[in-house]
Amino acid sequence: MLYPALLLGTACARGGLTGVEPGLENAVRWKWRAAPSEIKDWGLEIPEPPPAPVVPPPVPGTASGSSYEVRRGDALILIARKVGRTVAQLKAANGLKDDMIRLGQVLQVPTIEECIALGVPPEPASRPKRSAAGGTTAPDLDREALLLQVFLDRENFSAGPIDGKNSAAFQKLVYLYQTNRPGESLVSVARAAVPEATATYTLRPADFRFIAPPKAEKSIAEKPPEKPAGKAGKKKAPPVVKEQPAPVYAEMTTSPMLAYRSPWEFVAERFHCDETLLKTLNPGIKPLPRAGVEFQIPNVIPFEIEKAFAPPLQPAADPAHVITAAIVDISRLEVYRNDRLIAILPVSAARPGLRGRGTWRIMDAIPRPRMVTLREPKDPPKPVSSFFTGENPAPPSEVLSSEEYLPAGPNNPAGIIWINLAKSNPPEILPFGLHGTSIPQRMNTLSGIGGFRMPNWDIARAVRMLPAGTELLWRQSTAPAAPPAAQPAM
Repeated sequence: MLYPALLLGTACARGGLTGVEPGLENAVRWKWRAAPSEIKDWGLEIPEPPPAPVVPPPVPGTASGSSYEVRRGDALILIARKVGRTVAQLKAANGLKDDMIRLGQVLQVPTIEECIALGVPPEPASRPKRSAAGGTTAPDLDREALLLQVFLDRENFSAGPIDGKNSAAFQKLVYLYQTNRPGESLVSVARAAVPEATATYTLRPADFRFIAPPKAEKSIAEKPPEKPAGKAGKKKAPPVVKEQPAPVYAEMTTSPMLAYRSPWEFVAERFHCDETLLKTLNPGIKPLPRAGVEFQIPNVIPFEIEKAFAPPLQPAADPAHVITAAIVDISRLEVYRNDRLIAILPVSAARPGLRGRGTWRIMDAIPRPRMVTLREPKDPPKPVSSFFTGENPAPPSEVLSSEEYLPAGPNNPAGIIWINLAKSNPPEILPFGLHGTSIPQRMNTLSGIGGFRMPNWDIARAVRMLPAGTELLWRQSTAPAAPPAAQPAM
């Protein structure tokens, strides 16, 4: 059972900025502006599949790329393990009605494509078991919270990346949703709308247009240090999986595109969740999954990056359906249609102290933004004082003679879309906009460049709700000491 949060202050939604986004340690000191990029620079070349190996003639008792000759002591289940297929796949490919095989029999080993054509596709290793209520089970996962997070995300109400946890920020979101939509049990409504909290997604070759290839010189997995031999039969420790290395600024500026750093990051962002949840749902998938791997994912409406900029990017203003918006506590964007709340999406400031006041306006949107700088200091340099010599001149400037930029991509610090903002009077475009982010899981704790950031999947749907000219109100929430007495049951 979930209950509305009693603490509704900003501390529920965000913490203080305690560090800097990786790669931007020096860049946060410079002035930046958003500029459009060219369509031709959006997307990487899809890597060619490796050439098919030359298959030698089958040798009795050994597996080849296409066939296997049965030898004494073989059983169908043992052969399936040797050739990397399932018993069902071998039976389907060879027309076997049972598990009976004979000495010298040559079995055809189907390819992945043939398995799919036969209706017995490859099964992901260690797929989570199905629960009695549907969906998958996983340790340390609150099934009810996951279901409600998926449902609310489909309703355009989000507290951040889906994580399957009953956090204070999530409880606050539930309270706000119920306050604006009173009625029957929220859990009942969610179960009726989304019978299963999880679904499946098969990684496609086309997805690798947006995923940077792994660095050859970097090892993703390494063996732990060897330990002295212990008791016989003791299991070996699993390999230690290394995280992807943090980006370096020089590498970012020379990349053709700031793409996702791994297939895990791509799938997590596509389905609005954090990578920890994704790995919890998929414990058997390797660190570098390839096309054809099937993931268990939150059953949300996916963020399809390949379709993110289909026109019109922003809707036209409609006098019959007036859209207004507000940024509340610099932690969430609220969107209203004819004064009815239709969306809540998380927001954070990219740098400490950045805030708005009064009423601003949503202006035009820049798809595929790249961030441009001359390395001009954002703040005027301060003289360096010395105990012996008094004040020294300010340190030398590192201003460039020509512009430097961070390429477009989902891992650009401004994400995939930048929405210009302006103060109402006069309507002058401000240097900080509303935009995406490359760190959706850490945007509340790490500072960066830009203005007010949102996860890429949220800025992609926000821009399609907000016509140019929409009023944007800045306000603080006024939280009651406790929820109203008559709360609908969950």
